[in-house]
Amino acid sequence: MISPIEQFEVVPLINLEIFESRLDITITNFVLTNFVILIFIMLLTHYTAPNSNQMTERSNQENIVFFIPNRWQLFIEYLIIIISQLVTDNLGNNSEAQKFLPFVFSLFSIILFNNLLGLLPYSFTVTSHLVITFLLSFSVFIGTTIICFQKHRYKIIQLFVPVNTSFFLTFLLVPIEFISYLSKPISLGVRLFINLMAGHCLLKVIVGFSWVMLSLEDILPIFHLLPLIILVLLVALELGVALIQAYVFTVLTCIYLSDSINLH
Repeated sequence: MISPIEQFEVVPLINLEIFESRLDITITNFVLTNFVILIFIMLLTHYTAPNSNQMTERSNQENIVFFIPNRWQLFIEYLIIIISQLVTDNLGNNSEAQKFLPFVFSLFSIILFNNLLGLLPYSFTVTSHLVITFLLSFSVFIGTTIICFQKHRYKIIQLFVPVNTSFFLTFLLVPIEFISYLSKPISLGVRLFINLMAGHCLLKVIVGFSWVMLSLEDILPIFHLLPLIILVLLVALELGVALIQAYVFTVLTCIYLSDSINLH
């Protein structure tokens, strides 16, 4: 039986080495998956653009344009409304807060589509690799820290000093708050990595068990269906995990942005 960990292995698909192997641009399953996600987002953006679903009517000597959204556009607008409400709840309903909406929505979309693509058979889950989740989490951490320093300068120290803390208690709490602050990107990246990797490993184990059960001939046929039913339920569970983890990552990003802007 193939190990459940082998599905996370980065495998070269097309070896491309030029300049006498000095430049290696080999296409792997990791690169191919990212390319598929990029193409999918580009096509989704193209087909949701309201340039071909508009009609013009003349009323009272004026041109009135009605935009009729298609189903994909309604889906994207629904996602934008959810993320916009999330940004508003955490950062406030003002221009300074809404300028982070494109970044937060892009982050949510990338994680969501990568999680969903990893559920397809023979696909590759990019977000199940710790280096990718750490790249996302540390990018958010460094960005929020820079924003906080640009906005508040040296008042950033208030992040590590709780309100109404005595002078002597500050010496005890500041190191704890500082360590807690540095652990944010680690917990953010590990949470996404662990949930995706554990779920896919469990699916792989159940698939192997189902195949073994189907190959047996000395048991009742009804027992052949039991692992398949469990597999269907686990796929539904993993679909929920893919959606929830993308949302949780986005929520925590908004919370970190709120802490940086408001010095909570």
